Amino acid sequence: MKYLENILESLMFNSRWLLAPFYLGLVAGIGILLVKFMQEFFHILPMTFSGSESDIVLAILTLVDMSLVANLLIIIIFSGYENFVSKINTAGHEDRPEWMGKVDFSGLKIKVIASIVAISAIELLKAFVHIDMVGNPADPAGWTVADKQLAWKVGIHVVLVFSGVLFAVMDKIAEASHAHKEASRRAAEK
Repeated sequence: MKYLENILESLMFNSRWLLAPFYLGLVAGIGILLVKFMQEFFHILPMTFSGSESDIVLAILTLVDMSLVANLLIIIIFSGYENFVSKINTAGHEDRPEWMGKVDFSGLKIKVIASIVAISAIELLKAFVHIDMVGNPADPAGWTVADKQLAWKVGIHVVLVFSGVLFAVMDKIAEASHAHKEASRRAAEK
């Protein structure tokens, strides 16, 4: 029976390698994002002298948005792989990011929600820059379709910010609870 248990546990432990293709797919996603980034960059160049200021700002905000998504993917790839699959053996490399190997699942969760909030803020800023002041009211209350879309974007952003704050508070409570249990355990040992 112990032999069967060892085989089962070994199988479950090694199943973590099934996640590796997911992380490789995310690496490919960064490559795809790079292609779209370059397309957008080369799209901006002709607008430099002929485009309006708001068009250029919107295009640059799109580049910033894509950069934030790429950064988020790197954080997820490195932290997720190291937390769930295997350590990445680059300890002696001079370019190893300082946070690499130090971000646990809780930290990863906070970094992901913070990145999503930042991306949402950029999208909201783009919407505000691109707002059309002229429009025909679509309903008796005077709301245009653009007004409704902007209201939804603001609402979604507020929910994301609130969710991020709740994640941070929950992690702080869990950390305090863990520290309290550890202090109680040490006191009981004395």
